[in-house]
Amino acid sequence: MQPAAAVGEVTRAPLPTLADLEGYPEGINVEIIDGEIIRSPRPAPRHSSAASDLVAQLRLAYGRRRGNPGEWLILIEPELHLPTDRRYLAVIPDLAGWLRETLAELPETASFDLRPDWVCEVVSPTSVRRDRVKKMDFYRRAGVRWLWLVDPLAETLEAYASEGERWMLLGTFGEDDRVRVAPFDATEIELSPLWDRPSPEPPVDPG
Repeated sequence: MQPAAAVGEVTRAPLPTLADLEGYPEGINVEIIDGEIIRSPRPAPRHSSAASDLVAQLRLAYGRRRGNPGEWLILIEPELHLPTDRRYLAVIPDLAGWLRETLAELPETASFDLRPDWVCEVVSPTSVRRDRVKKMDFYRRAGVRWLWLVDPLAETLEAYASEGERWMLLGTFGEDDRVRVAPFDATEIELSPLWDRPSPEPPVDPG
């Protein structure tokens, strides 16, 4: 195992293996991205709130419910071990979704070796470059069909579809928009709850 790095620090190693990830403490996300072991702290509250609310809306519309088999299996922070590139051995998207025709049931293993149909990264100031450059390119090469980027500080959602050798921007939305965008364009997604804004101050009674 490689020496532990400080939180947020990138440890450079020549093509690390999955064995190098053993022994890290729980509560820390550890990925192998572009041949580097990247150790990241748990997400900030706004980040977690945006991810949780988006999952709740999507599962309500597309998940398995009583009498409804559900079109999608949607998970928070699944660990992906995809046989695409040895430099990207362990990647953890904030959200990922598999069509039921792609993945009918949850695997018994702790990780997934079947690429998702959709991924969503909730970007932060410390992850934005990695999410937009390295991970976007990896997801496209791995065969992911749709990608969303959610920025809770800027209050924006960007949606992309894979088109050959590039991502095609489907649209940029924000603030209080209610959107229908692939692959979840059959229902309307409300964006304002994702931002978890503070409640307005009550009016002052002049009396």
